[in-house]
Amino acid sequence: MSIYNNVLVVLDPSADEQKALDRAIELARKQGCQLTAFLSVYEFSYEMTTMLSGDERESMKQSVIKDRELWVKTFLEQPSALGLNIKMHVVWHNRPFEAVVKTVLDNNYDLVIKGTHDHDVLKSMIFTPTDWHILRKCPCPVLLVKDHAWPAKGNIIAAVNAGSEQEHHLSLNQRVIHKAQQMSQLLDARVHLVNAYPGTPVNIAIEIPEFNPQEYNDTLRRHHKDAILSLAEKHQISNEQCHVLEGMPEDVIPKLAKKLDAEMVIIGTIGRTGLSAAIIGNTAEHVIDRLDCDVLAMKPADFICPLEKS
Repeated sequence: MSIYNNVLVVLDPSADEQKALDRAIELARKQGCQLTAFLSVYEFSYEMTTMLSGDERESMKQSVIKDRELWVKTFLEQPSALGLNIKMHVVWHNRPFEAVVKTVLDNNYDLVIKGTHDHDVLKSMIFTPTDWHILRKCPCPVLLVKDHAWPAKGNIIAAVNAGSEQEHHLSLNQRVIHKAQQMSQLLDARVHLVNAYPGTPVNIAIEIPEFNPQEYNDTLRRHHKDAILSLAEKHQISNEQCHVLEGMPEDVIPKLAKKLDAEMVIIGTIGRTGLSAAIIGNTAEHVIDRLDCDVLAMKPADFICPLEKS
């Protein structure tokens, strides 16, 4: 049974190698699915060509689209020779992330695969505004591809918020673990659960002399450990594969991923946008930016895409 059936693969117009497409082909070989190679193009200069008529500008736009379609086809020749039928979809849009999300909504894709950029100077993975917008607004899971391979007998990390009693966190935990188990079967990997918990606030220990920071920390750790072990038991995951670590998720999860040499981290994201995103931030984004392996970002079951509402 396929985990994903209809997959949108976002190509990078600035790259000679398309790692998102390579990963998508690997996925299709493992479980069978329909792939669509997607590219959003836009040339601002054509919109500013006031001397041309509307029909002439449209003709020039179609010419650019045809040219990019030929470019996309060069990446599809080899998989086609191997028997993979990959569709192609090139659109004209001045906001790439909106083009991706609209295409997902219009065609009911159940997974988006996109590569991230390698910063030549820092030699680290960075995200563009398009990446952030897709991560926050795409209604289906998003697989952000890096350079780590998918070896057999590897490790998949499911990042959970086990200590929370909020309904959206409880629901998202279940979705993240379920997806991790599906992917572990597909990749022949082991599932690890990780839960980060905050350390003792320094200001409390200073302001309240009778406050016992060690006792507080031990109590908090036990609460999170009991919660994650309860989650693990429900999903038949051994205690040895549960990790309760003190610190912020953006510090804890990348360290564990490096220690386990994980090939994938699965994380929930509530898709916070607007002012709340600017003030509170999105934990998933801070985590992803520091990982060297693929990241599968999951939305809550009741997530409503901002573009769909408008």
